[in-house]
Amino acid sequence: MAQSLFMITPRVRLHSSLQGDELRPGFFSSNDRSCILKLSSNCRATAQAAHKSDSKGIEIPRQWYNLIADLPVKPPPPLHPTTFEPAKPEDLSPLFPDELIKQEATNDRFIDIPEEVIDVYRLWRPTPLIRAKRLEKLLDTPARIYYKYEGVSPAGSHKPNTAVPQVWYNAQQGVKNVVTETGAGQWGSSLAFACSLFGLNCEVWQVRASYDQKPYRKLMMQTWGAKVHPSPSSITEAGRRILEKDPSTPGSLGIAISEAVEVAAANADTKYCLGSVLNHVLLHQTVIGEECIKQMEAMGDTPDVIIGCTGGGSNFAGIAFPFIREKLNGKINPVIRAVEPAACPSLTKGVYAYDYGDTARLTPLMKMHTLGHDFVPDPIHAGGLRYHGMAPLISHVYELGYMEAISIPQTECFEGAIQFARSEGLIPAPEPTHAIAATIREALRCRETGESKVILMAMCGHGHFDLPAYENYLQGGLVDLSFSEEKIQASLANIPRLAVFHRRAGFVIFNIDDNFLIGKTENLTQEEIIR
Repeated sequence: MAQSLFMITPRVRLHSSLQGDELRPGFFSSNDRSCILKLSSNCRATAQAAHKSDSKGIEIPRQWYNLIADLPVKPPPPLHPTTFEPAKPEDLSPLFPDELIKQEATNDRFIDIPEEVIDVYRLWRPTPLIRAKRLEKLLDTPARIYYKYEGVSPAGSHKPNTAVPQVWYNAQQGVKNVVTETGAGQWGSSLAFACSLFGLNCEVWQVRASYDQKPYRKLMMQTWGAKVHPSPSSITEAGRRILEKDPSTPGSLGIAISEAVEVAAANADTKYCLGSVLNHVLLHQTVIGEECIKQMEAMGDTPDVIIGCTGGGSNFAGIAFPFIREKLNGKINPVIRAVEPAACPSLTKGVYAYDYGDTARLTPLMKMHTLGHDFVPDPIHAGGLRYHGMAPLISHVYELGYMEAISIPQTECFEGAIQFARSEGLIPAPEPTHAIAATIREALRCRETGESKVILMAMCGHGHFDLPAYENYLQGGLVDLSFSEEKIQASLANIPRLAVFHRRAGFVIFNIDDNFLIGKTENLTQEEIIR
């Protein structure tokens, strides 16, 4: 067998209260779950009928959309973390079930959504598209503002859109345990929710800063049966190494990923789930945009500007990718704008390079906009937008010029969130406050120019578990964090120096430092040189 992608010793064991087929309190066997689902079907059908009425008869999409199929230049492949050769499917098998590995690499335009996944989606999908008339009035703008609201899911965000299929595919393959990382806790709680439906054990490493700031997200995960650790932890080798260097570190998503990956790679009955960044995650989130296209048509409007926040990129991809397809087909021509925190600006300040997805360098290298895998951001309010890199597919789309990106400081974001809450009534999660702030900027420009643009915003979740951040802002304690170029350069110095030469027949990869050929592949046609 080829050299393993994950060089992990087998001594790390899953720190779950359960092993094998033992069930936790509140968990159900397959037969029990089947009965419960049947008993609840009539109630769910009634609720769904009401939801469909609100969504003007829009149906849940039956397929996920894969933007890669329509791109004129395919994205660079992930690389093995030790050999730097293009990663093979068998390299990914220690972490992911077979079907997700296929989805990660597929060029198919559409992927059918399993009926069992659609059945769970019906608990909250389709999600509402809402005209923000009160916000428009407050801003005295001729712009028409719409927001696609994902906060109606059981976990309160867009994350269950991928958590449910990921857990279902793992369950189909007989996996007993899944592990993951989480920042603000939206992803961890979504995975815990999905595991509670399909009877899998769930273990989560939560970034220490968010673990301390947002205790109710931890309790939410525990309510759905998950075991939660602050990251870095003393459980894993990766965590112990970080704590030895800095016992008071606030942690990072890169560190938490290292811990979860380490545990998954060392246990045959355990797989890893990721809430953003990877292609299959972005694929699952396209239900957002597919619904939204039909809802906008039903409203009789076409967006001129589409805005979403970006951390790892799943929420942004979910709303933007189906619209980029329509743009590539010449049907519409909106400006598509990503918004990131000024304190963690991977798209606007990072470099486009191959980098590791985690701090311990256990994951494949991905071609992405990155601040460096060693980057530890300040504990900003938006714990879910603190990843050091951007999704490779979003980075690729950004390089192709199909979207733009800006960064906004956190005080402006919270000012916009207060305006939104006091006009529209919903308290947004800290992450979409970036999209709200950018939307308000655009709407005020329309007030100055007199343009009646249609602005579509991704409202990816509610902020009911983030109220301490609001308290901090309202009491004047929230400040804008300075962006440290020196800190970024130190982190970027540790990125592998690779050169990718694109040729008509494919491309070859060189290690610049060691001056040798690493590998070649045959899936790109545009000739260019990339760092």
